[in-house]
Amino acid sequence: MPKYQKSLFIFRRDLRLADNTGLIAASQSSSEVIPIFIVDSAIMNSKEKFSQFRLQFLKDCLLDLDAQLKNRKSHLHVFVGNSEKIISKILKTSKIDAIFVNTDYTPFSQNRDKKIEKICKENNVDFISTDDILLHNIELLKTGNGDPYKVFTAFFSKAREFQYRKPQRHEFENISETKISSETSLDKIPQFKIKNNSKIMKGGRNACLELIKNLKNLKNYDEERNIPSINGTSHLSAHNKFGTCSIREIYQECIKNLGQTHTIISELHWRDFFTYIMYHSPHSYSKEFNKRFQKIPWSKNKKNFSKWCQGMTGFPIVDAGMRELNNSGFMHNRVRMIVASFLTKDLHIDWRLGEKYFATKLIDYDACVNIGNWQWAASTGCDAQPWFRIFNPWIQQKRFDPECIYIKKWIPELKEMNAKAIHDLWKKYPRDSSYVKPILDHKTESQIAKEIFSSQ
Repeated sequence: MPKYQKSLFIFRRDLRLADNTGLIAASQSSSEVIPIFIVDSAIMNSKEKFSQFRLQFLKDCLLDLDAQLKNRKSHLHVFVGNSEKIISKILKTSKIDAIFVNTDYTPFSQNRDKKIEKICKENNVDFISTDDILLHNIELLKTGNGDPYKVFTAFFSKAREFQYRKPQRHEFENISETKISSETSLDKIPQFKIKNNSKIMKGGRNACLELIKNLKNLKNYDEERNIPSINGTSHLSAHNKFGTCSIREIYQECIKNLGQTHTIISELHWRDFFTYIMYHSPHSYSKEFNKRFQKIPWSKNKKNFSKWCQGMTGFPIVDAGMRELNNSGFMHNRVRMIVASFLTKDLHIDWRLGEKYFATKLIDYDACVNIGNWQWAASTGCDAQPWFRIFNPWIQQKRFDPECIYIKKWIPELKEMNAKAIHDLWKKYPRDSSYVKPILDHKTESQIAKEIFSSQ
């Protein structure tokens, strides 16, 4: 006899049935499980928190999830509004015994779930939150003194001492078709009535499974992952964000296809590490993790920031990256590091502004990972890039885009210019070019950056 008659499972960043820890727990302990998704209108309508690119990807994921549920004679019960208010209303109109979720670790998520748990207690309903989105429980990895790790290599080494959970198999035979009052459907939600952008990667589990099939082709990943003009990366980050496949499924496939020592394995742990750091040091969401650098006199030059956002700095690799981001919601990881270094070390502009701008565009935006990477690039974070190591955009583009294939793809003004001339724009700018002149001298600004950081 199941413990609960009727349970609710709330999908969030776990948009799949397979190896879904919380959903499986709900199914195993309930006679009937109602699968719901809440479209938080406050987030959806915030230009600072949600991009049209991410919205299209999310829509793909939800349609795919709905199809998975329909194959089991159910459907995704969709609601729009404030999570706490919607849960309160459901508990008043339906006989629910328990609510299951998978734990998320951002302050917003933690605060929301505390409120939902309180509502559950007031209604005599059990609230169960399970570990799902990370490879290990976030409280598991500690130093000998019981403190959280602050260096990635030590964190990674400790993580590998523990057994990794394997994906769970479960046949869902008790997912409910019962409709709930006030539920809607995806096609009736105004925010989802968007014109598809063909440049955007496709969301949903089937799309993720296709990318997983491609893992076997990443044998030369260490060399090719840094070249933005080729398809040399996994493109799994957005799927990791929305959980179309579980992190355990992806980890297992990476091990199977690429081996234990492949760079992608450490990158999956970097994702966990940034989430772990943000959870244990929540001040890092808005302040520098390294307190030494919390009083850096960042530039407030709005014109320069605008030029960076638009891809109009006169630094081809920087501008190509920003234009790729603005047009597709994606940016190659090597280029992300270059543009972040340029904003913080050449323009001396606050990393928080860059992080927030990325949040308005990136499909794969994950607050913990994005903030972690920005603080790494700005040399203010945990186990960050040393402040005296500053990316030279001219050297970076010559090394990783020598023929300017990537640059020419995103900067049509440079299409007819030969690669050597593009790499030499910093010292010789052609009179007849329609491309913007470099707005600064890198050597001068990198020296200023070193002086700023060394004085802290």
